Amino acid sequence: MYLLNTVPSSAPPCPSLPLHIHSHVSKSLQFSNPKPSKFICYGTRICELFDLHREQVPYEVAWSWQKDIVKEKKAQLEKEGDCSDTLIVLQHPSVYTLGTASTKDNLNFDINNAPFNVYRTERGGEVTYHGPGQLVLYPIINLRRHKMDLHWYLRTLEELVIRVLSSTFSIQASRVEGLTGVWVGNEKVAAVGIRVSHWITYHGLALNVTTDLTPFKWIIPCGIRDREVGSIKGLLLREAQTSNMAANGTNDLHSVMDDDASLISITRNSLIEEFAKAFQLEFHNRTISVPMLYERNQSALVAETQLS
Repeated sequence: MYLLNTVPSSAPPCPSLPLHIHSHVSKSLQFSNPKPSKFICYGTRICELFDLHREQVPYEVAWSWQKDIVKEKKAQLEKEGDCSDTLIVLQHPSVYTLGTASTKDNLNFDINNAPFNVYRTERGGEVTYHGPGQLVLYPIINLRRHKMDLHWYLRTLEELVIRVLSSTFSIQASRVEGLTGVWVGNEKVAAVGIRVSHWITYHGLALNVTTDLTPFKWIIPCGIRDREVGSIKGLLLREAQTSNMAANGTNDLHSVMDDDASLISITRNSLIEEFAKAFQLEFHNRTISVPMLYERNQSALVAETQLS
């Protein structure tokens, strides 16, 4: 059973990952670029995995794709009484998204002259930023076969991020009472915003890995004025700078901080492993190219135009 509590600080890093980071960063950080496994199995329920974690998929394309999948699952539910689960992992080019509770008061720019595209969506929550270096998980799952409890679902998404940070990076994260997301001290490292229709989920979570945090300064992230935004890379760099590594292992420090691709891949591996554990799933890899997604999106736009 996947219990909603924080992994103790004494828990060792995940042995299946080639990254060893301890709380005092007493050793050189060793990164490699592991190949993802064909599937991860923690249960008998199938989940198709679209792994685009190295790709930057435009937000509107991924958004349309999610809604298409939700529509397909609803049809499958009506016909067969059940539907399979899906997990999409990707990055986005820079974009701001507004949730159902969003107001323009939390934008530090003129929305008619925005630095990036702005989309108002049907997910819960306030304004946030997506961009390169941020891993986004879009779970499209049938909660009827898991637990029909939105509070449980949100806490489970938060918990799997907390476990990734602890087991893989020895970063001790937590929740903040009354707020959604995952925090390290005063810094929010992961945002969660979901939509559920007929107990099928979409939208999801975004974890800052190597993200340039500057665009967050142009908004009030999630409408929270008295807290900051952080990233895994920033937290590791800060820890390294205050350790012996900063004084005695300068070359190692530079190599670690320059290897964004490996940090993204390692985080991706840990995220999907914890996701499989949390929801007791067996992943089956599915492939789709970004050009194919563009084509799907264009076809959908043409169909909508014809209907209107």
